[in-house]
Amino acid sequence: MKMRNKFRKPTTLRCNAGSRCTLSVILWTLVGFLIMFHLRYMVQHRAVQGGEDIHLHTSYHPVFRELENVEEESIKVPPPRKRSPRAEKRKPRRPTTLIDEFLDESSQIRHIFFPYLRTAIDPRKDAGNDSFYYYPGRIWLDTDGNPIQAHGGGILYDEMTGTYYWYGEYKDGPTYHAHKRGAARVDIIGVGCYSSKDLWTWKHEGIVLPAEETDENHDLHKSNVLERPKVIFNKQTSKYVMWMHIDDVNYTKASVGVAVSDSPIGPFEYLYSKQPHGFDSRDMTIFKDDDGMAYLIYSSDDNSELHIGPLSSNYLDVTHVVVKALVGQRREAPALFKHEGTYYMITSGCSGWAPNEALAHAAGSIYGPWEIMGNPCMGGNKVFQLTTFFSQSTFVLPVPGVPGLFIFMADRWNPADLRDSRYVWLPLTVGGAVDRPLDYNFGFPLWSRVSIYWHKKWRLPSMWTAVSGQK
Repeated sequence: MKMRNKFRKPTTLRCNAGSRCTLSVILWTLVGFLIMFHLRYMVQHRAVQGGEDIHLHTSYHPVFRELENVEEESIKVPPPRKRSPRAEKRKPRRPTTLIDEFLDESSQIRHIFFPYLRTAIDPRKDAGNDSFYYYPGRIWLDTDGNPIQAHGGGILYDEMTGTYYWYGEYKDGPTYHAHKRGAARVDIIGVGCYSSKDLWTWKHEGIVLPAEETDENHDLHKSNVLERPKVIFNKQTSKYVMWMHIDDVNYTKASVGVAVSDSPIGPFEYLYSKQPHGFDSRDMTIFKDDDGMAYLIYSSDDNSELHIGPLSSNYLDVTHVVVKALVGQRREAPALFKHEGTYYMITSGCSGWAPNEALAHAAGSIYGPWEIMGNPCMGGNKVFQLTTFFSQSTFVLPVPGVPGLFIFMADRWNPADLRDSRYVWLPLTVGGAVDRPLDYNFGFPLWSRVSIYWHKKWRLPSMWTAVSGQK
């Protein structure tokens, strides 16, 4: 027999007024929703009336219309190759996916992901109206006619020279596996540097941080790992400071390295490596804020979380301050940027050299809390979106003179031949419809949507041309 629980608390409201209590609750609920929607309207209305402020409504601005007109892709998986009955019995064939074809160096459609050299972007050729177009995935040549080698890189704008400097891994060597279970790798050659005035024509400035050829105990010995170099300028010391991921062939060192130079084109002097804050560090980046403060952001705890901490005033070390973000999310390849006081970040999942789904994040403070805003990729097709257009984030560059417009920089890794990995540069905007407003405290804060648009061919709008002085 069911017993009555004498300790059970009543679940009904104690109200002697009967129905008046229920009516009061309903009225106050309606008032709360009215206040919420009124505030939301005021935020959006202020954004529209702000003149140059296109934070929430970039789609209404003519500069963005062409970039937001995404392209679709229809790539068919080729029919499977014939197999012997014995092989089929030993291991039945599973359906081949587009990702399988991407990773298969003998795929019949490999040229779609890694176009031939004859289609290379060559700024030496004046193509008239076809100049200054980006072609994601194509080989990109420098002013000497050689493929650009700046993988996992980032860009520094040097105000003193009015020049952009692109730093990245110089992978112009053979790909091999150090041992049976080792990841595909290329011996360290060094950090390559390229300079440009227009973000399209790049001059090779040389290897600004070379590998160590003889000392096997040196962090930069060619048998080790140097990845994701980023450079920022310190106004107090007038030094250019480079941070990078330093590791051994088995990825057990898990450290950051620091180098410094008096010039953006080096040579950089390597200082040391360490595990920041006493934690392992793998994929990393650095971010310089508007106030001159700089921060190190790195994947840690076996890539299960991100750590964020400020650098010292000279940018040569971390401080004791560190916070954890995206705990348990297993995100890597962080790329931070800021727009109108809000911090945004693009991250990648952890799947080795195989592409995966990007996520956008937003926060009111660089220390968080960081909200997950979902997949920012638009266009292509579902597989393109779930693989970040078959690439991985490395940097997000603001476009001067065009508020809310950024260049999303990513690497399309080629694990079979890492030096032939390609660059995927695409337009990224902050604005448009609010992304999942009711997920955040009844609609607040109203993070603007981050969108990355797929295009086979695109170029920056004329507003950038006017600002940069290009013809």
